[in-house]
Amino acid sequence: MCRKGRLVLFSGPSGVGKDTLLEILYKRIPELQHSVSVTTREMRPNEVEGRDYYFISLDEFERMRENGEILEFNKYGSHYYATPKKPIDNWLKDGKDVVLKIDVHGTANVKKLYKKKCVSIFILPPSIEELENRLRLRGTESESDFRIRMETAVNEIEQSESYDYRVVNDDLEKAADEVVKILKHKKLK
Repeated sequence: MCRKGRLVLFSGPSGVGKDTLLEILYKRIPELQHSVSVTTREMRPNEVEGRDYYFISLDEFERMRENGEILEFNKYGSHYYATPKKPIDNWLKDGKDVVLKIDVHGTANVKKLYKKKCVSIFILPPSIEELENRLRLRGTESESDFRIRMETAVNEIEQSESYDYRVVNDDLEKAADEVVKILKHKKLK
């Protein structure tokens, strides 16, 4: 069983397989709480409101940010992604382990706020070339957004040294086994 009351900061570049890994983790460790981010981008065909993201308007995002309802946020291309603060605080208060799928900037901010309650895991692609292939196959971004995602990916990978753990997703089951092992055995400082 997971030790209770911590934030699992789960990061990696777009296209690295974070969502697929998380699906496996939630099945293997069902007591993990799933923090659902908000985004101002349009819903993709395979996504479900409230499961993948809460899809909100730019006005709603600004209102949440101004009211202190956002734990952390970032902008990718022309869209915002953010973590709502209230559910996180409620789960931690109840002693739950909470997974936050966030970027490197969000991880740094959350670590400052929650200090010793965090364990950070960065998911790496087998190579930059493989990551580029995965993103191109997805076909969900314009060429300009694709270029921004690739630049962001390189930057994030460079910053991944600051994470507690780095896991290469070259074999999905092997990567999932490694993350489960981390979560079941990691003691908080």
